[in-house]
Amino acid sequence: MAKQRRILTWAFWITAMAVVTVLLMQARGSIDQVHVVLVYLLVVLGASASGGRALGVMIACFGYLLIDYYFQQPYGSLINNKPLDWLALIAFLVTSLVSTQLLARAQSEAADAQQRAVEVASLSRLGSETLSAGRAEDALARVAEVIQTTLGMSHCSILRPTGAVSTAPPPTGPVQRITIPLWVQNRHVGTLEISNETPVELDAAQRRFLDAIAYYAALAIDRVRLVAAAEHAEALREADRLKDIVLASVSHDLRTPLTTIKALAQSAAMQGNDAGAAIEEQADRLSRLVNDLLDLSRLKGGGFAAAPELNTAEDLIGAAVRQTRGLFGDRQLRTVIDLDSPALVGQFDFSQSLRVLANLLENAVRYSPPDEPIELAARRDGDMLAFTVSDRGPGVNPTDVSRIFEPFFRADGALPDAGRAGLGLSIARTLAELQGGSIAYQPRLGGGSVFTVRLPATELRPDALEQIA
Repeated sequence: MAKQRRILTWAFWITAMAVVTVLLMQARGSIDQVHVVLVYLLVVLGASASGGRALGVMIACFGYLLIDYYFQQPYGSLINNKPLDWLALIAFLVTSLVSTQLLARAQSEAADAQQRAVEVASLSRLGSETLSAGRAEDALARVAEVIQTTLGMSHCSILRPTGAVSTAPPPTGPVQRITIPLWVQNRHVGTLEISNETPVELDAAQRRFLDAIAYYAALAIDRVRLVAAAEHAEALREADRLKDIVLASVSHDLRTPLTTIKALAQSAAMQGNDAGAAIEEQADRLSRLVNDLLDLSRLKGGGFAAAPELNTAEDLIGAAVRQTRGLFGDRQLRTVIDLDSPALVGQFDFSQSLRVLANLLENAVRYSPPDEPIELAARRDGDMLAFTVSDRGPGVNPTDVSRIFEPFFRADGALPDAGRAGLGLSIARTLAELQGGSIAYQPRLGGGSVFTVRLPATELRPDALEQIA
């Protein structure tokens, strides 16, 4: 269709040139050569405007020959011996060619401007469509719709990543399908696929629009991912909140029956019932578990408050040894205090810190072999006091190190009765952090574990240290 229109345009202006020549020849005796040049120049401009640069150049050349042949003496000959006539002919030809070139450039720039306006309108429509979409999925569908309608394709889809990423540029020439990977901050987020029932060839403007719109598509599909992640996180938070509520409620309600069971077990044991002692032991174990659950719930709800005061590391270690003496029995507990360090005085909550060390010592007793000693040490580490609990147990699997302080975590293969529901380390870490401290794990040389509790240290004058002592 376009080829036929071009042939008709060329034929029209060639015919128009012939008709104008005939009319001018009839009035050749009564008009000046300048009038002929101006008329032919108008024809050249008209041909350039409707048929393009090639037609304008051809009509200009024809006009040059026709003026020389029909309107400059001697008529009917291309020989011209007058310099002024040659100057007029050259001026006509140069003016025609320059006018044709300028007109072609203006038309090209106008077409580019129009195409840019279409692109801007499409992007503007895309922005309004996506902003008006309440759901991320709806915005993604709007982006696909804008791409499809703007490029005139029969199908457009934006897909999440499913495998290998193609790095090849979009194909050139007539194609039925184009696949473009979508990236956001060097991260592959999906794929844009457009196709048509018949092969189509995208021009430079359409490809430019496709490059610009691809980033909008990438942001839209990434928004869907972020919304899904946010919804999942919110669901997890809600589930965690409900779990805390249930645990707190159940733990609180269990304290009264456990107290009754322990009292009955003690009474049975005093009457000579051998099962009473076993029942009392299990009741104590359940009581510890219930207390841990209640403490965890209070810690998450901000029910615990630390009251840091000046305390010495020696006092804390001594209290920890006395409190856990019953757990060790005949086992050996070594205490090491670095006397070469500056005064081991810190600003921490004594009772909460005592519970932290007691939990770590109990954990060491549970997992360390009976014939291996457990070491409790204290030293100065910069502006912190470092308390270490070292054992010769099996240690922690490297894949579990990042999770051992999570509530209810139990390593693969651990026996059901090996711990206290996995709450001791979690509670210890939270209590340490309440005081501006921390707990860290590292494997021990030769096998075993080393848990290090760091609490804020304090620089004191000798007279202040004597007052604490």
